[in-house]
Amino acid sequence: MKAFRTCLTYLAVVASAVLALPTAHAQSYPTRPITMVVPFPAGSATDTVASLIGTKMSERLGQTLVMENVPGASGTIAAARVARAPNDGYTLLIHTTIALSAALYKNLSYDTATAFEPIGLVNVGPYVLAANPAYKARDAKELLASLKADAANVKFANAGVGTGSHLCAVMLSQTLGVEPNLIPYKSTSLALQDVIAGHSDVLCDQTTNAFPHLAAKRIKAYAITSPQRNPAFPDIPTTREVGIPQVDVSVWHGLYAPKGTPQAIVEQLNAALQVALADAEVQKRFTGMGTDLFPANQRTPAAHARHLAGELVRFREVVNKGNFQLE
Repeated sequence: MKAFRTCLTYLAVVASAVLALPTAHAQSYPTRPITMVVPFPAGSATDTVASLIGTKMSERLGQTLVMENVPGASGTIAAARVARAPNDGYTLLIHTTIALSAALYKNLSYDTATAFEPIGLVNVGPYVLAANPAYKARDAKELLASLKADAANVKFANAGVGTGSHLCAVMLSQTLGVEPNLIPYKSTSLALQDVIAGHSDVLCDQTTNAFPHLAAKRIKAYAITSPQRNPAFPDIPTTREVGIPQVDVSVWHGLYAPKGTPQAIVEQLNAALQVALADAEVQKRFTGMGTDLFPANQRTPAAHARHLAGELVRFREVVNKGNFQLE
C-alpha cells in the first residue's frame, strides 16, 4: 500500500509538472529571436508595416523580430508556413488578404478560421479608384457613365486575381452590372506602372501605393473607399458620395500565431503590439501611408477574432457572386 501511495504521489508530481510547462514557458518567453513571416515581397506595403511594428515590438519583448518574406499565391504560401509552425510563439504571421484568400482558394492546406491565434489588428486603409491623368473621364460621374456605356473597352488593371485591387474592381463591376476588361498583373507596382504609362486605363489601389503617385500627379483619383474623405487628399470624394457605397473594400493588417499558442504568450505579443502602435513615429508613418489605427477596443485578440470571422463571411459572398474561385 505504501508503494502504491508513493507511486500515486510520483504521478501527481509528474502531472503537475507537465501542466505547469506552458505557464513556465510563457513566463520565460521570449528567450530567442522571433520570426515574423511576411506574405509579400520586401518593399511591399505589408513589409513596411511589419518592419515598423517589428522594431518597436522588439524593444518591448527584449528579442529581435526577424522578417521573413514568403511571397506567392495571394499570401497563402506564407500562411501555410505559419499554420504548420510550432505553437511556441516564435513564428508569427502578419497578413492583409488572409480572409480574401480563404474565400478565393478552394483547396488550402489550412482552415483560416481555425489555424491561427489572432493577436491583434494593426492598421486599416482604403482603396483609391484612379486612372491615368489623360484618361477621358474627368470625374467619377463620367467614369461610371463610361463603364455603363462601354465597359468592355475600359482596361481595368489589377494586381492579380485574388488581390485587394482585383476585389475592388469586381465589387465595382457587380455594383454597376457590367463586365470591364479586367487585366491582371503580377504585382501592384506593375499595374500602376502601366496605368501611369497609359497602357491600362483605370485601377483600384490601396492608398499606401497610390498616394505618392497622386501627389506627383502621375495618376488622378475618382473616389476613395473610406467612410470619410482623407485629410491628405480632401478633394477626393468617397465611394458613398459618388453613389457606389457597395464598393466597400479596405486593406487591413492583422498579426497571428499558430493555433494552440499559449494564451499568456498571445497576450504578451498583443501588449508588445500595443506599445508599437502607441509610438508617435509609427503613427506618423501610418498616417503618411493613408491608413488609420483600429480603435483601441478593437485591437484585442478577441476583437481581432471577431473581425476576421466577419470578413470571412463577407468575402465568401463576394467571391461566390463573382464566381472566380481558384484551386
